[in-house]
Amino acid sequence: MLLYLTDYLMAFDPSFRVFQYLTFRAILGALTALIISFMVGPWMIQKLRRDKIGDVGRDYVPDGHFSKKGTPTMGGTLILVAITVSTLLWTNLSNRYIWVILLVTLGYGIIGFIDDYRKVMQGNSDGISARAKLFWQSLIAMSASIFLYQSAQLEVLAQVPHAIEQTQYIIPFFKNVMIDIGWGYIIMTFLVIVGTSNAVNLTDGLDGLAIMPTVMVAAGLGIFAYLSGHSSFSHYLAIPHLAKSGELIVFCAALVGAGLGFLWFNTYPAMVFMGDVGALALGGALGVLAVLVRQEIVLVIMGGVFVAETLSVIIQVISFKTTGKRVFRMAPIHHHFELKGWPEPRVIVRFWIITFILVLVGLATLKLR
Repeated sequence: MLLYLTDYLMAFDPSFRVFQYLTFRAILGALTALIISFMVGPWMIQKLRRDKIGDVGRDYVPDGHFSKKGTPTMGGTLILVAITVSTLLWTNLSNRYIWVILLVTLGYGIIGFIDDYRKVMQGNSDGISARAKLFWQSLIAMSASIFLYQSAQLEVLAQVPHAIEQTQYIIPFFKNVMIDIGWGYIIMTFLVIVGTSNAVNLTDGLDGLAIMPTVMVAAGLGIFAYLSGHSSFSHYLAIPHLAKSGELIVFCAALVGAGLGFLWFNTYPAMVFMGDVGALALGGALGVLAVLVRQEIVLVIMGGVFVAETLSVIIQVISFKTTGKRVFRMAPIHHHFELKGWPEPRVIVRFWIITFILVLVGLATLKLR
């Protein structure tokens, strides 16, 4: 939004040209989201506490978690507000990538908001049924997948340079290995968005556990977005050149700023919980990001903590149903380590460290080709 204003002001003062630089707008986006979080956060927490919008507790958690019952929840709304305002202010709103990722993020946020509202305000411990939640997640993900595929095909027909690379499957560690998967792009995109959203939601079980890995993975994917959008960098690094993807770094920066702002209140012991409104939305955002920059495998590497949390639940369910035995003391796996005697802060920080290492490994794929 402000980009259009600075375009106009450039006619009077050339110094406004600095707003054309993605890196500068990314910094402004991060700072804007951070400031919004700091300004709105205390008011929102007080309102949540006053309206008694507190965590209702979960059935299968370690005993130490019962003391957290009543802590204000649905704090993910703060993250979404900060991301949305910052994105609308500092991005080029004619970029279709921005609208796709923003609408998917907000759409998943609405699903999470309704789920949280039913749990907290209506006393329904189940919230939205698992089937209904998956249906709406699938509808949003499939709509985004079809739109991205069709818009890419239109650019191919119009002979837009590098348009075909928008839907090709990229294999990290191999130079110029790009597989045209055709309609399979839609299915793959759908699975990545839905899968990542639910993976982040499963990880959101300890104070600050989900938000910091989300911030680090978003920052890593933001680097991929910037490099992919720059023709010289993408050619040098042998990654697909996606002319419009560079703008995504501003969204990523806004997510980083909003995430760090939320962590200020969510760090142990948490003053507010994210809730499904935040976890589902942020997971959906990471999924869309990975798809748009054609780095789905890198997302699996960087988001290894999310993958491990999800696999631990799957393994636990399969093992218990087939053998009657549990592989882990409790799933998701962060609860397993709690029951082994690890203090909650130790679990959180060690998972952060693991994510930091995995993000570096993901970034290393830029050169290891």
